[in-house]
Amino acid sequence: MNAVIGQDRAVDILTAAFRSERWHHAWIFSGPRGVGKATTAVELARVLLDPAFNDAGAGPLEPNRDSETNRLIDAGVHPDLHIIRKELALTSDVADLRGKKLRNIPIDLLREQMIGGTTQDGKYHEPIASHSPQLNHGKVFFIDEADLLDQYGQNTLLKTLEEPSPGTTIVLITSRPDRLLPTIHSRCQHVVFGRLDQDAMNRWFEQAELDVAASQRPWLIDFAEGAPGAAKVAAEYGLYEWLETIDPMIETLADGRFPPGMGEQLAKLLDTFAGEWVKQHENASKEVANQDSAYYLFSVLAGRTRRAIHQAVKDGGSDLAGWLRVAELIRETEEQIARNVNMKLALENLVSQWAVAMSPSHRHAEIV
Repeated sequence: MNAVIGQDRAVDILTAAFRSERWHHAWIFSGPRGVGKATTAVELARVLLDPAFNDAGAGPLEPNRDSETNRLIDAGVHPDLHIIRKELALTSDVADLRGKKLRNIPIDLLREQMIGGTTQDGKYHEPIASHSPQLNHGKVFFIDEADLLDQYGQNTLLKTLEEPSPGTTIVLITSRPDRLLPTIHSRCQHVVFGRLDQDAMNRWFEQAELDVAASQRPWLIDFAEGAPGAAKVAAEYGLYEWLETIDPMIETLADGRFPPGMGEQLAKLLDTFAGEWVKQHENASKEVANQDSAYYLFSVLAGRTRRAIHQAVKDGGSDLAGWLRVAELIRETEEQIARNVNMKLALENLVSQWAVAMSPSHRHAEIV
């Protein structure tokens, strides 16, 4: 599993479990977004599904990438690797699922793709998780963003987690393990993934071959905060250019002045990102793309604010109160958008409140 960078502890746990011959059938991979949980899950599948895999018995598990199994995985057509994510609803046989806004993983999608049962359209689905593998060497199920299963969906999954068919491995991938029921946790082995350290991020950058100017790399590393997935998105979608667009307006705000049109400009950046995301991802949802664009925008704003806070501390804290308030406003606005408050109105309110927080009458306020 040398393709997994910076997650030595997680890889060691999985390797030891595999070699112990007491492999557990259900796992939770948890950790921040973009740190390699899904990458590790795919690398694990390369080992579990390959009948020709020959473990050397020392060092990391290293799949044969030229094997038929791995060619099928690379092509996305291995019949015994099932990756369940909310976007599958867009191509579901259940008409009502195709119209959903994909804010969760519906129980009908789980029935259709894994556990079986009758969906709301009256159609019965065979439980794929209970069937024999098509290539006769195990089955692997990943549920991405498993925390998006509601309580009913998680409870319905319990029996499958408890009594899967032989050779079946189930991995729940989440950045919010607290949203998984205790009964889910009790049936799974839990592997925690952390943010990559500086050395690991540098190794990742060397291998990633991102098409970015050398001058942007320090910003990308700072922006990613140990999450290669965030750095990859930032490079591919030009988030550094976002900063160049936004920074002059932030300088205006730092002086306590209101930059006209900033809220509208931020909304345009989000809409452009979402449109490009949908174009480049098969079965992508504009609703989900909007949520992702907001996530990355607030990451850019939070990073810029974090640097301003560090500078305020270095300069003696003259603007510290104002910047700390801005950090709160960014978090509050992100939470509002997650609750489906109108995005443009929320951003315009953020800008106006930001100007107030940095005005002379507020930014020198005593920090209590």
